[in-house]
Amino acid sequence: MPDTPRLETLGLMRHFGGRPVVDDVALTVAAGQVTCLLGPSGCGKSTTLRMIAGVESPDAGLIRIDGRTVWGEGTDLPPEARSVGLMFQDFALFPHLSVADNVGFGLARLSSAERAQRVGALLERVNLTGYAHKHPHELSGGEQQRVALARALAPRPRVMLMDEPFSGLDNRLRDGIRDATLDLLKDTGTAVLLVTHEPDEAMRMADEIALMRGGRIVQRGAPYNVYNAPVDKAAAAFFSDINVIRGVSRGALTDTPFGAFLTPGHADGGAVEIVIRPQHLKIDFDRAGRGPNPTPQEGQPARGTVTRARYLGRESLVDFRMDFDGSTLTAAVPGVFLPRPGTVLWLMIRRDRCFVFPAAA
Repeated sequence: MPDTPRLETLGLMRHFGGRPVVDDVALTVAAGQVTCLLGPSGCGKSTTLRMIAGVESPDAGLIRIDGRTVWGEGTDLPPEARSVGLMFQDFALFPHLSVADNVGFGLARLSSAERAQRVGALLERVNLTGYAHKHPHELSGGEQQRVALARALAPRPRVMLMDEPFSGLDNRLRDGIRDATLDLLKDTGTAVLLVTHEPDEAMRMADEIALMRGGRIVQRGAPYNVYNAPVDKAAAAFFSDINVIRGVSRGALTDTPFGAFLTPGHADGGAVEIVIRPQHLKIDFDRAGRGPNPTPQEGQPARGTVTRARYLGRESLVDFRMDFDGSTLTAAVPGVFLPRPGTVLWLMIRRDRCFVFPAAA
């Protein structure tokens, strides 16, 4: 069936010491699709990957590849029978084997000539022609990563599982190798499930992000949607620094330093948190010229006093103590902007870039 996912999990569960580490995880990944399982350390994402790979057994659920059950309903196929490739952050190359023998390790069923042809073709694809007789210790980190990729692709897996595969690389190399890896995987039509704790990596690589917390997937969607429509404050904060303006909703309005803020759908008298990212908090350098009529999107300006400013390379972060309630807000300003502490400035917000959530209990 053309609509059958390449990889599907349903109700996947795993407990350690009576505690659910993976809790009712449901995923689908299509051929040629990259899904990033994103979340903090300890949220269950690597355990999910190991269960799909077959190196760890679930307590409940189903795992299907191309519609065929590989775990569940009385079935438990071994890893080598699941058509799954694995890549880890330490590359897990065999130190005593040559590059060619590492890449050909999973090709024992092929004849020597077929194996040599497959290995040579893969080394050419990852730009390592001429490295066949070298050993892992003779290679750079980036070269080892490409050998690991070639080895994982050698048996032509239907699904590639990647556990933080780029975290050990130098920052200068990471982007290029990551992009080259992604291009190769998409060319082969492999479904990719990549585990990472880095939001930037997920945003850069993923067709879909599955945000995981406490063993559960709390939000799934395209990177744009997950970033711009977070399901809760914690989801917004996972992707970037945030400002939180706290208040009480009365008659679907909440008083803020920037005037009354519409908060429909929240209980009257209920505490709310209005979340805005630093890049959407604007310094009003021309308040006097703008006059007393702010745009509906921006609301009224609010006065704050600079408490700290620091330059981060591409932008400057400026902290303010707000006159309205003494709260602290941070604005991100492109380039160099380092006002002295004690400087009074006026701020505006992009109301269409704010998220409103019930305050945490």
